[in-house]
Amino acid sequence: MTPLFTGLLYLGLSLDLRNTVLAGNLEKPTLWAEPSSVIASGNNVTIWCEGSKETQIYFLYKEGSSAPWDSQTPKDPGNKALFSIASMEKLHAGQYRCYSYKSRWRSDPLELVVTGVHHGKPTLSAFPSPVVTSVGNVTLQCVSSKGYDGFILTGEDLKFSRSQMAQLLHTGQSQALFPVISMAASKSGPFRCYGYYTNTPHVWSEASHPLELHFSGEEFSSFTQLTSEILCHKPFYLKKSSKP
Repeated sequence: MTPLFTGLLYLGLSLDLRNTVLAGNLEKPTLWAEPSSVIASGNNVTIWCEGSKETQIYFLYKEGSSAPWDSQTPKDPGNKALFSIASMEKLHAGQYRCYSYKSRWRSDPLELVVTGVHHGKPTLSAFPSPVVTSVGNVTLQCVSSKGYDGFILTGEDLKFSRSQMAQLLHTGQSQALFPVISMAASKSGPFRCYGYYTNTPHVWSEASHPLELHFSGEEFSSFTQLTSEILCHKPFYLKKSSKP
């Protein structure tokens, strides 16, 4: 074997090894929250970070801080790390990312929201009716006596989520209209809305009473708003932050 061939072979093996290592580093961690990324004030939430099997330690960063919020080693068996918040408060709300040790990539962001910090439920209603026809749409109106900057409309599982900037009414109330809720979208209910201020977009009000929509041809017992308060749990930006 000639020296030139030996040198090229060594170089090729070195490049293959380097590419293999880099390929492993390209696997970014996955970050999600349980039971949801939208949590009522005072409730607990668990944040999970999962990366490659070689990961020895995970770092969790909160937006706005240069230092890690926490670090954890993977739990056996598996390659996941657990970060726990025993009582969700305003200071915990925000955007999080996870880094794995020696990884060149960070996870997609997780938007962690706290609800119920701003007291006073918005009111959610449907126009012209909570009955949706196969060819028609309905507009949902969220109104509050507080001067919120914006409102969030969510469905039951938060896969349906919309945000609108608020309008200030002459009565001093704030409102937002969510038009073109179709028959297909009506199946995402019951719907709830929340108010928020732009300087704290991850801190939401109490939830409105849930609103059920129905489409014509379906049997139903009531078209009115439900009166029980059930807070919904999980994300409004809907970048996929939950576990696949």
